Amino acid sequence: MDVKTSEDTNVIYEDKDFGEVQIADDVVATIAGLAATDVEGVYAMHTNITNEIVGKLGVKNLSKGVKITIEDEKVFVDLGITMKYGFSIPETAKIVQDKVKTAIENMTGLEVAVVDVRICGVNIDNFN
Repeated sequence: MDVKTSEDTNVIYEDKDFGEVQIADDVVATIAGLAATDVEGVYAMHTNITNEIVGKLGVKNLSKGVKITIEDEKVFVDLGITMKYGFSIPETAKIVQDKVKTAIENMTGLEVAVVDVRICGVNIDNFN
């Protein structure tokens, strides 16, 4: 039985006798977003107007601010984050890169080639 994969779904395991496992890009993006927001110093994932509207409607989008490209079984991640004021941007961004890479590789078995981090803002709500 052949299952057609959409453009945003990738085969991560295939066995001719047993079948295949596919993973959607949105799943990989959600893993990346959760790993990034787990880092101390990260306030939130960067959002755009569409994500803000969806969020106000009560739909939680855990992959906001994350773009995933999978080519030749390698994952390329581009994510935008808003930092908390007072944290080192280079140190925090490096930790984000490491956590995102580790989370994706451990959970999917895919190799992460690149994790690009864009600092899109600084939250100063708790600045005294």
